[in-house]
Amino acid sequence: MTDKRESNFGFAVMAFFYKFRDLFIPPREFLNEAGIKPGSHVLDFGCGPGSYSFAASRLVGKDGKVYALDIHPSAIKRVKRFAEKRGLSNIEAIYSDCSTGLEEGSVDFVLLYDVFHHLCDLDSVMKELNRIMKPNSILSFSDHHMKEEEILSEVTKGGLFKLLRKHKKTYCFIK
Repeated sequence: MTDKRESNFGFAVMAFFYKFRDLFIPPREFLNEAGIKPGSHVLDFGCGPGSYSFAASRLVGKDGKVYALDIHPSAIKRVKRFAEKRGLSNIEAIYSDCSTGLEEGSVDFVLLYDVFHHLCDLDSVMKELNRIMKPNSILSFSDHHMKEEEILSEVTKGGLFKLLRKHKKTYCFIK
């Protein structure tokens, strides 16, 4: 997924920063733009400390599922610990850099937030996301490190996804 693994200290600093970010820009604002509904199955690709995964868990409810995927072991530990402490049985952490291990056509929404610019093998990641997504499912995308034309070009190249709509904080692409 990424070209370099962040140190545990670096991850801890990032997670601390995200706590403040989430106070000013709540993760739910991004998820509302995606249109996540109760019962949905969501993959948070590059979940980091889990801000979006935890918010998505509340939206999908007990009949939904959130898969929180990351390459950093600290991210996976944090997500598992948080979910266990709060009894969130609808969150599953996946340690991986690309392959999700999920069934083909099993996911309604993929969250790709602030991670795309780190990815090394974009083609493999995009093919894997396309593979696990149901027909007409949504790839919700945000990466403040990229310009709009870059985002549109990179996500739609290969013909796997097309822009459905642009929101204030996210772009929604359809499979």
